[in-house]
Amino acid sequence: MNRSISRREFLKMMALLPPSLYVSRFLQEPERIQQDQNVQNVIIVLFDTLSAKNISLYGYPRDTMPNLARVAEKATVYHNHYSGGNWTTPGTASLLTGTYPWTHRAINELGTVIEGRERNNIFNLFDQYYRLGYSHNTNVYRFFDQFAPDMDFIEKQKDLFIANNLSFDRLFPNDGDIAPLSWDRMVEEGEKGSTYSLFFAPLYDLYRQSIVNSYADDFPRGLPHTGEDDYFILEDGINWMLSQIETIRNPFLGYFHYLPPHRPYNTRHEFVDAFKGDGIRHYIEKPRRLPFGGGIDKPQDFEYQAKERRDYDEFILYADSEFGRLYDTLEKNGALENTWFVFTSDHGELFERGIFGHRTPVLYQPVIQIPLVIVEPGQRERRDVYTPTSAVDVLPTLLKVTGQEIPAWVEGEVLPPFSGTTPSPDRSIYAVEATKSDKTGPLNPATVMLVKGRYKLTAYLGYKQLGADAVFELYDLENDPEELTDIYDSASKVAQELRDELLAKVKEVDRPYLK
Repeated sequence: MNRSISRREFLKMMALLPPSLYVSRFLQEPERIQQDQNVQNVIIVLFDTLSAKNISLYGYPRDTMPNLARVAEKATVYHNHYSGGNWTTPGTASLLTGTYPWTHRAINELGTVIEGRERNNIFNLFDQYYRLGYSHNTNVYRFFDQFAPDMDFIEKQKDLFIANNLSFDRLFPNDGDIAPLSWDRMVEEGEKGSTYSLFFAPLYDLYRQSIVNSYADDFPRGLPHTGEDDYFILEDGINWMLSQIETIRNPFLGYFHYLPPHRPYNTRHEFVDAFKGDGIRHYIEKPRRLPFGGGIDKPQDFEYQAKERRDYDEFILYADSEFGRLYDTLEKNGALENTWFVFTSDHGELFERGIFGHRTPVLYQPVIQIPLVIVEPGQRERRDVYTPTSAVDVLPTLLKVTGQEIPAWVEGEVLPPFSGTTPSPDRSIYAVEATKSDKTGPLNPATVMLVKGRYKLTAYLGYKQLGADAVFELYDLENDPEELTDIYDSASKVAQELRDELLAKVKEVDRPYLK
């Protein structure tokens, strides 16, 4: 008598097979129209939490990124480039959609692009390209999930991790609600003193620790990781990227978002203590006039600040070494001859005013000013751009240089020199921190930054700890790049003009969400 097997029976049988036999929808390359080989490819490489203020290319006294500096000699370097927000979700969404956080609304924890705007993304606009992506950062996969109809290949996040929770996303992709809960009850709760499995939790912990220990010589400070047990090395991500570029068909658009130098700053062995005793403490006592912390919040402890900054700088050395290997391999293989290569970050990192990290309502330069280096096909000389630019400009620029139409909903502008016009020194650049705001409501509480020419105005709106009124800070970045002296009260004319412009913009973007 014939009978069909149940789903549960099928899962039991699948558990007996080696992982290599599982078939994922992401491993099936769809049929695509073969394109003109003269169409130019696009590669975007992003290193998470990389502040321009800690990069030697931008004047930092430590030589943290010698390989980036070398590549910059035949690239266009943007010296005053800003993220759309001060952490991964708003910053990445601004880059991938060409819109500010007040438009894409990916502003909260576990945030995604607001309903109705999911198709307004870079992958959709490059619909004649083969589009692929990978990230170490789980926040980025929320966008990949949204943009999946517009992407041809998404490498599963944990496929490039060294050790993690047995990758239930790979074994049981349709049981994401049950598998993590079961894992937590078997292992994570076991580490807290109770468990549904008497032996599995300690055995898995031994397994996990054995893997970590096997890398101890290469990573004496510990393996890079995200979360508690998702370990990785950047080398694996770079190797995978190179293997993909060697085999995929032209034209392609690749977005590769790697976690280093995001905390924890576990650098590779040859970079441990690379800057120890170099005599560069590079910190300045800065006023802390706002009651905000973030990350690891300590008093104005300069010794702690110096150590944290040094560990971060040494982790940047690791990221730069792999960046150099990546770029040199692509160049040697001829992959860059017909490819636009973009290097950037999603946000920076703070080591000042008692704030360590980036999850904070403040938008000082180290957390919001990021690198942008673009190498166009065949470029042999360096160009430097000093006018303020934004992450929202990258999308329209790539559309322009690859000969495609820029939709009206894009809020960025084509970057100089690719725009063909002289950039306006008075253009307004914005950034937004609104983690505690309602996704479908006005920006409140929120921090909104406006950079215009040499001046930077930051408005703190709706924070209870600041009282009923908005609080403003104004800095002259040309004469005070470290933001030491708030001139909001003394520069009354400039302050009034910028305040009126910023508040008018906030009122404008809030209007659709007023109830």
